[in-house]
Amino acid sequence: MIESNAPMLEGIRILDCTGVVFGPYATQILADLGADVIKVEAPGIGDQFRWAGKHAKTPGMSPGFMGLNRGKRSIELDLKTDEDRAAMRQLVETADVFILNVRGKAAETLGLDYDSIRAVKPDIIYAHCLGFGEDGPYAGLQAYDDVIQAITGTTSLLSRVDGNPAARYLPSLIADKVAGLHAAYAVLAAIIHKLRTGEGQKIDVPMMESFAHFMLLEHLGGRTFDPPTAPICYSRQIDPDRQPFRTADGFVSIVPYTDESWPRLFEALGNPVFLEQPQLSTRAGRAQNLPALYREIARLTASLGSADVLARCEAARIPAMIARDMADVPDDPHLNAVGFFRRTEHPTEGGWLQLKPPVTFSGWETPGPTQPPLQGEHGAEIRREVGIG
Repeated sequence: MIESNAPMLEGIRILDCTGVVFGPYATQILADLGADVIKVEAPGIGDQFRWAGKHAKTPGMSPGFMGLNRGKRSIELDLKTDEDRAAMRQLVETADVFILNVRGKAAETLGLDYDSIRAVKPDIIYAHCLGFGEDGPYAGLQAYDDVIQAITGTTSLLSRVDGNPAARYLPSLIADKVAGLHAAYAVLAAIIHKLRTGEGQKIDVPMMESFAHFMLLEHLGGRTFDPPTAPICYSRQIDPDRQPFRTADGFVSIVPYTDESWPRLFEALGNPVFLEQPQLSTRAGRAQNLPALYREIARLTASLGSADVLARCEAARIPAMIARDMADVPDDPHLNAVGFFRRTEHPTEGGWLQLKPPVTFSGWETPGPTQPPLQGEHGAEIRREVGIG
């Protein structure tokens, strides 16, 4: 019997045969919820993301790896050897979830395909992190974040905003992370299904489809309808004038989202008569002339300090925030007040900042900091637990 205040996934063991970001982000979320995540790494390089950035003390403990692998245990297995393939089968026998991002043919060669794993553990939940769905022409192709941003049209969005025709990536591993979130909720749903029915199943989580779904929720735009009612993309998001506004000492984001906000905003910024122009005096007119409204905001804020603009917007009940440099985010007073950045001591790497899981539960206290593993750190411990010689 598991106590009511125990971690919500206590007793769930997950074998994690993934690397880089997509799979490890999913399994870190599950580890944060209390699952026992065993990270299976090949001898040598291990998870390639161990080398993503400058390490503090130990090669292979990069900031990228540290940020995505807390709360896991690591074992090294060389699945090209009969001995370690037998060890993997023993591990599978103890697992509830098996998650991997090896492509289909390679998975079969290593004995990690669904049929092979299910033969060892019939009720296993098998989650396959793919680049592309297996029924389409891209099946089996390699996929990384850049590739997925390109094929989903994401690299064309900035061009629509600034007119520069060059395709550009959004400077974030956004496709990997979005797909990781899809994988995490899919595994949770499969766990609930298994608790109800006793049945395991295979889950495919293709990165292209996951990210296309994420991006097209708003950007399918007028193509939502057949025949189309407007061009593709959500026009508000690609409006070149809808950007952070320059102030006398920086930039601020101002969002007069409802039509009722416009009169309050222009009064707060010192030009209450601006909306008296015939083309701006009605809701329809303002909707048709949004670029003119944004340009006037930019003119008004340019001579004001950022703090002054934010104070005026707060008084007028207009959402606004400073456009902060990424380097200043660790000093944000709100994030620090809620304990978002947790400085901890890693046993070998010294001090480092963990990001607190953003979701809280009234029935369970978010766990304290946990540590990412050295490569193979828990190998002996795990072998003893499952009786691997």
